[in-house]
Amino acid sequence: MKLSNSRIATLAMVATLIAIAVLGQRFSPLLLPKADVTGVMEAGCDLQQRACSAALPEGGMVQLSITPRPIPVLQALRVDVGTSGIEARKVEIDFAGASMNMGYNRTPLAAAGAGRYSGDSSLPVCVSGRMNWVATLMIETDRQRIAVPFRFGVGR
Repeated sequence: MKLSNSRIATLAMVATLIAIAVLGQRFSPLLLPKADVTGVMEAGCDLQQRACSAALPEGGMVQLSITPRPIPVLQALRVDVGTSGIEARKVEIDFAGASMNMGYNRTPLAAAGAGRYSGDSSLPVCVSGRMNWVATLMIETDRQRIAVPFRFGVGR
C-alpha cells in the first residue's frame, strides 16, 4: 500500500501533536508545579517593610525576606528564607505577576545551613506604574511539595 503525500503529512502532524502532548505532560511540573501543602502568609505583613512568615498546615514555619527595601524592579534582589519544623531538600522562589503573566522567573536558593536558604534574583520590568506580585516559595521535602505564596506590590 502506497501512502500519498497528504496522508504522510497528516500522519506526521498527528505524531507531532502526540509528541507535544507527551512532552507537555512530562514537563508541566516545571512551569506549573503541584503542591501537596499550601502555607498562608501572616495577615498584614508587608514584604516591602520587613520579613514575613507563614505557618504550614502540618506544622512548621517559613520566613521570607527580600532586600533591598523597598523592593525594586530590574535590580538585584537578595532572597533569604528560613525554615523551621521541616527538612527541606530543595527551595526555590517563583515571582509571578498577580494579574499579568510575566514569564518564567524562578530562582533556586542555596542551602546556607540550619534551615536557611538564600540566593539572588530580580523582578522583570512592568510597563505600568504599580504592579502586584506573588513570590511563591516552593519547598520540597522527602514527603511533600509545599507552596507558600507571599503577595506584595511594587511601584507607585
